[in-house]
Amino acid sequence: MINIGFTMISGRNWTGGYNYLLNLVTLLACYRKEEICPVVFFGTDIGEEEIAPFARLDGVKIVRHSLFNRSRSFRSLLLSVATGADRGIRAEFNRHDINVVFEVAQFFGFRLGLPAIAWFPDFQHRYLAHLFSRFGYWKRDIGFRLQIAAHRSVMLSSEDSRRSCEQFYPSSRGRTHVVRFAVPPKGKIEYHVARATADKYGLPERYVFLPNQFWKHKNHLLVLEALKILRQRNHEITIAASGNQSDPRDPTYFPRVKAAIEEAGLDQSFRLLGLIPYKDLAPLGVASMALLNPSLFEGWSTTVEEALSWGVPLLLSDLDVNREQAGAAAVYFDRYDARSLADALASVRPRTAAKIEVSGDLAQAMSNERVLRFVSDFTLLVRHACNQAQ
Repeated sequence: MINIGFTMISGRNWTGGYNYLLNLVTLLACYRKEEICPVVFFGTDIGEEEIAPFARLDGVKIVRHSLFNRSRSFRSLLLSVATGADRGIRAEFNRHDINVVFEVAQFFGFRLGLPAIAWFPDFQHRYLAHLFSRFGYWKRDIGFRLQIAAHRSVMLSSEDSRRSCEQFYPSSRGRTHVVRFAVPPKGKIEYHVARATADKYGLPERYVFLPNQFWKHKNHLLVLEALKILRQRNHEITIAASGNQSDPRDPTYFPRVKAAIEEAGLDQSFRLLGLIPYKDLAPLGVASMALLNPSLFEGWSTTVEEALSWGVPLLLSDLDVNREQAGAAAVYFDRYDARSLADALASVRPRTAAKIEVSGDLAQAMSNERVLRFVSDFTLLVRHACNQAQ
């Protein structure tokens, strides 16, 4: 049995990170209960509602300690860099017999004394540097460099990310590992159930679902431009946009999107749903004509992975990683060209209940295969990290 220590990934500020961690731990508890024991360390400043989904999992151990409080993270980093390790955290890991540590947006030091896997979600700061403050850029970049210098096993979510990692950080070569994450199917969702959820939000029969948090690189303004082009063509379509309406790097972003909606008179065409309950995500996807992700950058999109598990048609920006992830299952458009997106939106057609049922069955089977691959690849990486330390 290998005890692997996880710490909170950014809390609710980055819902994708939180959901990624919950999904990974859930799958390990389901498929690797006899091999791996996830031990999740939370600060005492974390709300019970955030811990509860982890605590409900059989075979997962929960530890709460003030050493892992968010307010202490910078101090922990300074200790880890200056002395080689945050001794308090190292002692806590040892107290719970941790064999491997999973590091994300943290660095526990050169002298941690335990093998560690560093997950680099993406390299957005290198491609879209203008979206980062100078401090934010260098904090991220130096963090990656420290983890590489400390000989961590580097986990990446795509071959696209591997190429970027080895290009920007050549010393990582030979220690990068691609582990494409997957989400388990949520069970078959009948069309009438999905439609009832859409009705709850007042959505029309024909709509495209855009479940991205309102961060600047998610490219919502391009969607508004495409809707204006479609209106000129007398082609009306509704976009249902859910997600966190706060960008920590640019607090002005969502207000600008909202003002642009009002100025263009697109209130009925671009519906703002807010941060919806996770249980409503899949039904809204199933009831839609397609899922849209116009993002300027992705590491390995959670929304795309979710949609693949539902069997929902995809409209995706022309990123290499999107093509790697979705292949022929998507229609692609130029992420900088509103007319290209307008053409893609105009190509979407309503789906019958029968078609939704067939595509859902196929998606369930394919999703199960991706989940098994994800768990297997992650388990191999954990064992590799342990063997390298011996």
